[in-house]
Amino acid sequence: MTAVLALAVEKKPARRARAGVFLRKPGFLIAWLYVAFIVAVAFRPGLFTGQDPYATNPAASMRAPSAEHLFGTDVYGRDLWSRVLHGSPLTIKATLIALVIALVAGLGLGVVSGFFGGFTDSLLMRVIDVLLAIPGLLLALSIVTALGYGTIPVAVAVGVGIVPGFARTTRAEVLRVKTLPYVEAARAGGASWGRVLLRHILPNSWGPVAVLAVLDAGVAIIAIASLSFLGFGAAPPAAEWGTLIADGRNYLVTAWWLSLLPGLFVALLVLSLNHIAKTFQELNR
Repeated sequence: MTAVLALAVEKKPARRARAGVFLRKPGFLIAWLYVAFIVAVAFRPGLFTGQDPYATNPAASMRAPSAEHLFGTDVYGRDLWSRVLHGSPLTIKATLIALVIALVAGLGLGVVSGFFGGFTDSLLMRVIDVLLAIPGLLLALSIVTALGYGTIPVAVAVGVGIVPGFARTTRAEVLRVKTLPYVEAARAGGASWGRVLLRHILPNSWGPVAVLAVLDAGVAIIAIASLSFLGFGAAPPAAEWGTLIADGRNYLVTAWWLSLLPGLFVALLVLSLNHIAKTFQELNR
């Protein structure tokens, strides 16, 4: 009991030290605030704009960014800032669906492969190797072509496309943790393999997988926006980010803001997620 209390007391300063490290990183705080803003927008876009994203106004067609229209207007006179914000729910929710699919399938395959080893490991890893040999976007494009157009098929396709990375990372961590002394001690103490897996291996294999989840969130957003750009996303007039960028590609000379500003909006989100993931990775070393 005394040892447990001492360990708890030791952990509190460590947590405070980590929190202090985050506070001393302004780049991390800015990235975190931007991601928090996007998540808030994804669930309540109306809190950040009073414009109707679908209301057309031909008299205000293709106006440059101004105080009234922060991102300007599109060819139909619709407020682009409002359309970018109202497009957030589609892309962010599709990203969450893709990550859930990748986490569940990738964790399952990685745990089974690393924990049981032998023929099971060889068979599953050969399947993962085949999937890794196919570029992720090409694999997602093939899947969404079979499933059909729309936000959900795109999310499923992207999720399947990033499963191999999660499976590989989980397998590597399970193999590493499985050979550590405290796991062997638990087995020597009479703990079943199921208890060892749930109480020792899985909790201590989660760190790198969580970092990969944050990193692959950016990959998923780019893939979803790319498929929407190619026309596989939600049907018009839905304001998906990739669709907004595609709508302005024919007006880059006369109305640069139509593609550039939504593109920067997406790029900043991906860079923020990458920065957060790299920061967590550095602290876990």
